[in-house]
Amino acid sequence: MPTARDTGAELPPEQTALLAGHEPLLGDASPGRWTDAGVAADGQEASRRQTAEEPALNESNHEVGFARGVAIGISLFVLIFIHSTNMSGLTMIQGPLAIDLHAPTLAMWFTTSYFIATSSLLPIIGRLAAIFSPRAVVLPCVALFALGSLFASQAHSFAAFVAGRIVMGGGGAGIVVMAVVFVIELTDKKTRGVMIGFVNAAFTMGVSVGAAVYGVLHPVVGWRPLFWFQTPLTIIAGIGLYLSLPASMSSPPAQQNGKPTPLSRKLASIDYLGAVLLTLTIILFLYSLAGDIHPTPLILSFFSLIAFVTTEFRLAANPIIPLSVLSSRGVLLSCLAQLGLITARWSILFYTPVFMLAVRAAPPAAAGAVLIFTNLGFSLGGLAIGWLHIRRAGSYYAAQLLSLAFAFLTISSLATVSHPTTPSLVFIAIVCLNGVATGIALNYALVHILHLSHPSTEYVTTSLLATFRGFGGSFGTSLAGGIFYRVLRDRLVSGFLALDGTPDLGPARRKLVDQLLGSPDLVWYGDVLAPPERHVAVDGYATAIKGVWQAAAVLALVVIAVQAAAGWTSPREEAERRLHEDEE
Repeated sequence: MPTARDTGAELPPEQTALLAGHEPLLGDASPGRWTDAGVAADGQEASRRQTAEEPALNESNHEVGFARGVAIGISLFVLIFIHSTNMSGLTMIQGPLAIDLHAPTLAMWFTTSYFIATSSLLPIIGRLAAIFSPRAVVLPCVALFALGSLFASQAHSFAAFVAGRIVMGGGGAGIVVMAVVFVIELTDKKTRGVMIGFVNAAFTMGVSVGAAVYGVLHPVVGWRPLFWFQTPLTIIAGIGLYLSLPASMSSPPAQQNGKPTPLSRKLASIDYLGAVLLTLTIILFLYSLAGDIHPTPLILSFFSLIAFVTTEFRLAANPIIPLSVLSSRGVLLSCLAQLGLITARWSILFYTPVFMLAVRAAPPAAAGAVLIFTNLGFSLGGLAIGWLHIRRAGSYYAAQLLSLAFAFLTISSLATVSHPTTPSLVFIAIVCLNGVATGIALNYALVHILHLSHPSTEYVTTSLLATFRGFGGSFGTSLAGGIFYRVLRDRLVSGFLALDGTPDLGPARRKLVDQLLGSPDLVWYGDVLAPPERHVAVDGYATAIKGVWQAAAVLALVVIAVQAAAGWTSPREEAERRLHEDEE
């Protein structure tokens, strides 16, 4: 298969798929620029050049007026909100949905399929945005999401519904890319952090409100309108966003500053082999961890990863992910730490409503509303720490580690109190504190990873961090789902065997176990269980969720260690140290 290296179609190799063309190159060895080795050719000249270039770098890449900016913000907010409601809303309706689709044991795939599709296509859509322009990907991604939601709403089988969710996930990946690209492209350096905070708030609001909205509306309208109603809203918001974007965003950077790039060269610059291998690696890995562990796809994902890395280093002229950026220990470990933190966070977001529904006997709407408190804490924590402490650029090494330790304590506390007798107020307070801790940790992570980056790759690092955080949602639901369903099944089987006093489960019991695996609402609602059976079900759900959160606490400890290993020395400080050593 021909690659960009073979055809001669090249983009700057050190730029991400999202941001090609807007930042100086790492490999630019002109005086005063940072090279791959991280050393300026001339220290004084570098300082003068940096001072001269600073005003330009502080400006946005595309100018927009106030009215246009408001229209873009509203349209993007609606798309982000709809996308994020699909992450949490299905926890409240997966039981009736699984029964309606005759797939009670496959309910976990309703959400997992969406996350896998989104994570695996993020880098691909990012590359297309760089080649064909960010504005060009808006309508295709919106169309994917709208068609997928419409198709899912009309599904009458498990396979058809999951197919619709996969198509929706492809469109959702485009929405995530838009959120990152448009904030970076349309804001200046001074306001970029604030706007990224607003984007995080939009994602958080959708996740927190989604479970509550689905829980309230499902008994009234059923599950099908919850999906088809997303189609017109997505189309309206997508068209509004497309028309509001400035015309300068209709062309990729190479076309804005020179002659138009032929379509054939754009197509030739796509790293097709790398895109296929990366997508295959993510799909195989996440599939292997969904539900029961599947050794064959797990092993295949390892070989696919080796093939992907080899392709990017040896063959691809324009890699999907700039691996040379990942050669920075600080950036790589910081991204991995964020992946672990978001994975742990998603285990809480996904299973908190399930705990309230199945263990605490909360009504569906009230169970989903618990997420409002934790995500309110997330928003307030991030905003407060930004206002009180994060007022400069530079290292926040100690503060970042303290915030991660705070997050670990909240997750450990949740695992400790996850039993039926815990007062609801205590449980909700700990969930809220976990949101505060996570919001603080994410803000510190952003400013600290920028400190660890080369000055010419700040945008690259920011987009890479967003990609790893996006993977956390998929990893969180897949890994937590595997632990949850295995533990829950074991507890239900052992509990019913003890209750019946028989060596094996009868057909009726096996059917009941399958129903309880996919429908937490059956524990207290539907008049399906007698009191002794309900006791077994409550114990099973409490034990399974406790196991999930214990694993998340262990992961949080690993995150602290990984972030500590990332260090606090910036490339500039490292270059100055080496320069002084050479002079001595």
